[in-house]
Amino acid sequence: MGAQRETIILFPFMAQAHITPFLALSFTIAEKGSYNIILVNTPLNIKKLRSSLPPKYSSIRLLEVPFDGAQHGLPPDAETADVLPYDVGLRLLELSPSLEPAFRKLISDVIQGGLRPLCVVADFFFGWTAAVVREFGIFHAIFSGGAGGFGLACFYSMWLSLPHRDSDKVEFTLPDFPEAGVFHVTQLSPSLAVANGADRFSVFQRKNLPTWADSNGFLFNTVAELENNGLVYFRRKLNIPVWAIGPILLSEVRAGKEFGISPEECKKWLDKKPESSVLYISFGSQSTISATQMMQLAKALDSTDRNFIWVIRPPLGFDPAAEFIPEEWLPEGFIGRVNAGERGLIVLNWAPQVEILAHSSIGAFLSHCGWNSVLESLCNGVALIGWPMAAEQFFNAKFLGEEVGVCVEVARGTNFEVRWGDIVEKIELVMGENEKGKEIRRKAMEVKEIIRNAGRDEEGYKGSSVIAMEEFLKAAEMMKERAEIGR
Repeated sequence: MGAQRETIILFPFMAQAHITPFLALSFTIAEKGSYNIILVNTPLNIKKLRSSLPPKYSSIRLLEVPFDGAQHGLPPDAETADVLPYDVGLRLLELSPSLEPAFRKLISDVIQGGLRPLCVVADFFFGWTAAVVREFGIFHAIFSGGAGGFGLACFYSMWLSLPHRDSDKVEFTLPDFPEAGVFHVTQLSPSLAVANGADRFSVFQRKNLPTWADSNGFLFNTVAELENNGLVYFRRKLNIPVWAIGPILLSEVRAGKEFGISPEECKKWLDKKPESSVLYISFGSQSTISATQMMQLAKALDSTDRNFIWVIRPPLGFDPAAEFIPEEWLPEGFIGRVNAGERGLIVLNWAPQVEILAHSSIGAFLSHCGWNSVLESLCNGVALIGWPMAAEQFFNAKFLGEEVGVCVEVARGTNFEVRWGDIVEKIELVMGENEKGKEIRRKAMEVKEIIRNAGRDEEGYKGSSVIAMEEFLKAAEMMKERAEIGR
């Protein structure tokens, strides 16, 4: 390449679990030193991003694509799916193609301003962007920042075929992905379980998913050595290059979150605990459990002598932004007992998860199995106790348990009848000095090493993820060179 830095446009869906990995990807590419990044989103999300970008990333520009939800019957300021009720969040998803004219104009304006982008990387919910970008003869890639290869392959296959719909059996396989194994109906997300092909979610997915094949390539936030089956599936189905470039993780920006506890305070508490002795519990940025399940989980923590950090928010059916009421949702005296023995740490709403999982005192992570959380856990060699809630999380838990051997499931979703004794049993299975627990923890440390090697870039050795990123950028450069020769 010449002296001029190339420009890459990134366009995530309007939700924290999507914006965060795109922001991490922008940092990863910017650190290579040869690229300018334009991160595109709706005005409110850009405003939040602007307040959280570290000054050293001056090569990252933030551009707004206009969006007025009120014109479409959405509440004012409804621009981020995380804080919206399910129906309104689904409406935001359905409305995303309405951004097409403004996005086309944005690219045209960038080009007329003298910058012809090297490529556009868009969210997997924005499959429609491939056709827009093709109009300009620019390389287009989809980035799955918040879903791994196996989980997204199952998600893709199920939404397009709905294999459970015409069967009265509780178990089934995927016609085009038999290597994924056997599924149980309890491993379907609530929206997939009721899908019939004509429902709103089916209509959106059946428009969106086929457009992935229009792209020039697919980037996955995963490691090739870990997820071969899922990556091979997409190469076969989409017939486009697939690159595993992960882990792409965000470690140095808070993205506007207000933590319920400071990283320093958290570290101080963890420093007092023995190695691998603390259970970390969090259900991610969008999920919470029912009031009954919360009571059972608290009883389990009450009856075990394990140290724990529990990131807690109001249970299902209550305003997630409302004040947490311990006396209503937790056993009587629970908080007092926890505080008195310094055995647990209750954190409201948000916790510095990256810092927590990196601490040597953490022994296991009770998680909803969202892909960002999974990667953060495995990068630190921390075994998982799975409690999937939505989307492809059920498939992630299956993959981590059956194929990788680093996870044990304790419950599925918010309707699952969970008993405190069963939770205790699973905690002890993963964290205790039994053969199964030792094996799970050993495999988690093995995976940590696999991930570390994939990201190594040193003299005489390049990891698979480093090579994949170089291949992706080279493919984009070659397309641009061909376009310039043709003009």
